[in-house]
Amino acid sequence: MWSLETLGRIRLSRHFFMREFLYSEIASFHGLQNIPDNPDLAIEAGRAFCETLLDPLEETFGRIAVRSGYRSPLVNGFGNENGLNCARNNHPLECHIWDRGQGEDRVAGATVVIPWFADQYEQGRDWRDLAWWLHDHLAYSEIWFFPKLCAFNLSWRPTPRRRIDSYIAPRGRLLAPGQAPPEPPARRGARYADFPAFRGIAFPGPPLDMGLSLRDQV
Repeated sequence: MWSLETLGRIRLSRHFFMREFLYSEIASFHGLQNIPDNPDLAIEAGRAFCETLLDPLEETFGRIAVRSGYRSPLVNGFGNENGLNCARNNHPLECHIWDRGQGEDRVAGATVVIPWFADQYEQGRDWRDLAWWLHDHLAYSEIWFFPKLCAFNLSWRPTPRRRIDSYIAPRGRLLAPGQAPPEPPARRGARYADFPAFRGIAFPGPPLDMGLSLRDQV
C-alpha cells in the first residue's frame, strides 16, 4: 500500500500526478490491480506524455478529463479478451501500457475529453475542427476520436508518427503518417478561429524539479 501510495504521489508535470491515471473502471469492477510492472519506465513515459501533450491542452482549454489513463498489461489484456474496448497488449497502436518498450518503442497515452469542446460537439460541431487544431499545435503521435463526448485517444512517442483516425462520421483515416494534410493551413485555421489562443500559464517562482524517479521519492 505504501508503494502504491508513493507511486500515486509522483508528479508527472505541472498539472498532473500519477494517481490521476491509475484509476480503471475495469480493474475496480473486476477486482484487478492496475499497477505498473516497471514503475520507473511508466513514470518516464508518462512524464513525457503529460509535459508534451496534456499540459498544453490544460493551459489552453482549462481542465481536461482523463477517461482512461494507464493500464497494466493485466488489466488491458483482460479488457481485450472480454470485449471491453481495449486493444490487444501487442497491438502496435496500444498506448495505455506505459511501462513497455525502450528507446523509440516507448509510448504513453490516454483517452481524454476537452469539456470546452465537448459542449460544442454535442451541439453539432465537426470533430475535425479539434483534430486539425491538435495537429497544428501539438507534437502528438496518434489520435483516435470516439463518438461519446468527442473523446479521443492521444499518444506520445519519442518520434511522433502523426496519424489521425476516427470512429465519428466521416469514419476512418483523416491523416496517415507522412501524409500532407488534405486541407491547407488557412482552411484548417479557419475551422478553429474561435478556439482559445494556444498558451502556457506563467507561474511565479523557479521551475519545479520533477526529474526524480520513484526510487528517489520513496
